[in-house]
Amino acid sequence: METTDFLIIGSGIAGLSFAIKAARLGSVTIVTKKAKVDSATNLAQGGIAAVLAANDSFEAHVADTLASGAGICDEQVVRQVVEAGPERIAELIRLGVHFNRAGDELDLGQEGGHSARRIAHAMDATGREIERGLLAQVEANPAIRVLEDHLAVDLLIASRAGVNVSGPCLDRCLGAYILDRKDNSITPYKAKVTMLCTGGTGKVYLYTTNPDIATGDGIAMAYRAGARVANLEFVQFHPTCLFHPKVKNFLISEAVRGEGGILVDEKGNAFMHKYDPRADLATRDTVARAIDTEMKASGDDSVFLDISHKPADFIKKRFPTIYATCLGLGIDITKEPIPVVPAAHYMCGGVVTDICGRTNIASLYVLGETGCTGLHGGNRLASNSLLEAVVVAHNAAEQCRKDWSIIGGLDGVKIPAWTVGQAEELEECVLISHTWDQIRRLMWNYVGIVRSEKRLLMVRKQLAPLIQDVHTFFHEYHLTPNLIELRNIALVAELIVRCALTRKESRGLHYMVDYPAQDDENWRKNTVL
Repeated sequence: METTDFLIIGSGIAGLSFAIKAARLGSVTIVTKKAKVDSATNLAQGGIAAVLAANDSFEAHVADTLASGAGICDEQVVRQVVEAGPERIAELIRLGVHFNRAGDELDLGQEGGHSARRIAHAMDATGREIERGLLAQVEANPAIRVLEDHLAVDLLIASRAGVNVSGPCLDRCLGAYILDRKDNSITPYKAKVTMLCTGGTGKVYLYTTNPDIATGDGIAMAYRAGARVANLEFVQFHPTCLFHPKVKNFLISEAVRGEGGILVDEKGNAFMHKYDPRADLATRDTVARAIDTEMKASGDDSVFLDISHKPADFIKKRFPTIYATCLGLGIDITKEPIPVVPAAHYMCGGVVTDICGRTNIASLYVLGETGCTGLHGGNRLASNSLLEAVVVAHNAAEQCRKDWSIIGGLDGVKIPAWTVGQAEELEECVLISHTWDQIRRLMWNYVGIVRSEKRLLMVRKQLAPLIQDVHTFFHEYHLTPNLIELRNIALVAELIVRCALTRKESRGLHYMVDYPAQDDENWRKNTVL
């Protein structure tokens, strides 16, 4: 058994931000599935939204967020996050993160759904720069230990583990069972505070912009432990993922449209004006559905994003990563349009938390894309995700500081070892890969951008035996990382379908052909499981 004050599962912007502050209170252990830089944060291109210009305002940012969220954002949470934005940006800069500047001021970008330029960015690799700055702080802190190639299996809940604890709350999260990829051994990690920030659920779908680690682990573990989850029907599909056989998850930033990029069909005809008065600056849900409609009508494999009318030097300077990546694939974006398709990108729902990341389970916090604070509602506004991550991480650290003296210690608490029983080695790995592929294809074909009740009922029926197979695999065979991830994907897929079937309307990212209207009288609320 290992012991730590804080157990942080995930190494993106949320987990690293929290770790730096939690280290002032006690020992911190960060568990990450692969390398510490493998996170959705590292892939984030656009930037982080905050009110940083004289001609912008908190009210405008709040209004944009509420409009994007399709009526079910928590307005109080929105205001708290937006108003905390400037200080959190200033803090990132103090921690060594370098944003682009125009003279003495930050060079602010604009993205779809925003009424002003408020996106602090580092060219088109903002996430990578934030990850670099925060990791440098983490690596220099002796109170923080980072365990790469480790994977959480399940949370340790006192009542379920048969453990008696003292303190203000007799039932609480005590840590987690952690698998070491080197030898697949499983060790209990005991912690006063456990933080889930494992990212999103993109790998539940066949096509995604997410890294391979995005298998919904945090949501699945929290739900199994008894935490509430909400709004999982609101899966944001990024409208513009690069369509190319050699690249599986390279997204073309929202900022390309913000800087004048135009969506066109194969003949070069612009089409977004037909779907929204904001045209190419419409919110992601509108743009993704428009592209889906155009592709179905034409039968084409993709549409195109054209920014070639802008000066070549501007394009190369503003989007160096996108330019270089596309050029390496034979696409010169200064001269020709980029083939793009929608792909699963961001989970707007998640584990229900407050503005401090607290869940309904004592000592269990959730941050970032894994959580559902109420900020995003039915559709996340571009670049609000990194903002939410740093704001809620700061609030969580402050809450832990206030509660530190009353958080019960775990000295003397015995955690049961992981037992394998009669489990056998799984020799046929094709069982895992085949089931994984079936689930992801079903979700892509039936629970995508446009849904119907009939298709959702069909996919629920087809998922049931696959989920039962996964349950059997888990109990009969020794655990491997692939089996753990498959178990989580299967559960998250089931939860997404349950939420989608529950909501009898179309709102934000959830579009039902059976219920095409938004029903504020009955459904202006969260879907909670």
